[in-house]
Amino acid sequence: DNGKAVFFDTNGNYLNAVTVGALPDMLTFTPDGKKVLVANEGEPSNDYTIDPEGSVSIIDIDFGVQNAHVTTANFRAFNNASLNPSIRIFGPNATVAQDLEPEYIAVSDDSRRAWVTLQENNAVGVLNLRTGEFTRLIGLGFKDHSLHRNAIDSSDRISSSTPGVIEILPRPVFGMYQPDGIATINHLGETFFITANEGDARDYAGFTEEVRINSLLLDPAVFPDATFLKTDAQIGRLNVTKTLGNFDGDAEYEALFAFGARSFSIWTGRGEQVYDSGDDIEQITAHTYPLFFNAGNTNNTRDDRSDNKGPEPEGVTTGFAYGRNYAFIGLERIGGVLVYDIGNPESPTFVQYINNRNFMAATNTAAAGDLGPEGLHFISRRDSPTDNPLLVAANEVSGTTTIYEIARDR
Repeated sequence: DNGKAVFFDTNGNYLNAVTVGALPDMLTFTPDGKKVLVANEGEPSNDYTIDPEGSVSIIDIDFGVQNAHVTTANFRAFNNASLNPSIRIFGPNATVAQDLEPEYIAVSDDSRRAWVTLQENNAVGVLNLRTGEFTRLIGLGFKDHSLHRNAIDSSDRISSSTPGVIEILPRPVFGMYQPDGIATINHLGETFFITANEGDARDYAGFTEEVRINSLLLDPAVFPDATFLKTDAQIGRLNVTKTLGNFDGDAEYEALFAFGARSFSIWTGRGEQVYDSGDDIEQITAHTYPLFFNAGNTNNTRDDRSDNKGPEPEGVTTGFAYGRNYAFIGLERIGGVLVYDIGNPESPTFVQYINNRNFMAATNTAAAGDLGPEGLHFISRRDSPTDNPLLVAANEVSGTTTIYEIARDR
């Protein structure tokens, strides 16, 4: 069924409701305030017998919310198109339009274009807001974790009786970027988009793709040390997709593809990657919290998420403060926010990692602090009640909202 976008004023009074696409998941205003964009994820039913089309609804509110007009952009034009091979279309019997699942939206400063993450599909759609049509699908490619700069911790334990340790190492695995959150910046007149490369697997009663590497047969010509690699301490427990990597259709896999990239990336508006944070996030969190590295957001166990998607960078927003552009990246699992100076999009610099989680407290108590940052919002100095820029974080697991004040570096 189609969903609704419902409008209220700041006092909570109902104003209007309009019909949008199937399973709306996120919405945002365009910078000019004339439109509201809704990402309609269109996820399938649990048995995969119903798979609605993903779409983005464009709600024109230029003449007021009471006179809102809706147009919905779908992906049917790509059903028979030749797509970038890194775009994943793999749902049972799904068309391209059904398989693409819009997750999050970012808009250009001039309100003319939007970039839409298609997380499960490892892609970003480009939406022309003047014509109301998707003009392009950008395949994001894959991240090579065998390179030292892209190292990961791939296991949550040494053996069934020995807990995990911090081991951030190159591994013979590719990462699917699969971004959740997305934001834009304007640099010297050019729009770039920034992605938080969380990763996500499809897991339904009617179809599931996630398997551990130790359950797969590996091609000995590619993985001559397969027996060793499949041990718990190496990559045996890492979850990967079974839908990619078996290139010749036999029983053995020639490549392995994990969910997410444990990083954030910066791309040109055309989809060319100009920066990826590599292994920064795991290195920074390991240095800051060595006893709680890759803990989950419902437990304080070290290495708990290493065999899955690690720290899971989920949300990203940008803001201009004190003459510099910054990116803020929220980490869903271990928690907290990373701050990077992105004055040069091709060479960001790490500024700070802030996390007010209390690892000494049980995660089901208020004393644990903020758990599971989901959404981030930057408030400029001009709009701030404190006369300093603010960052607002919505924390899904703890059910809390955090407001950080951004002070000038003295």
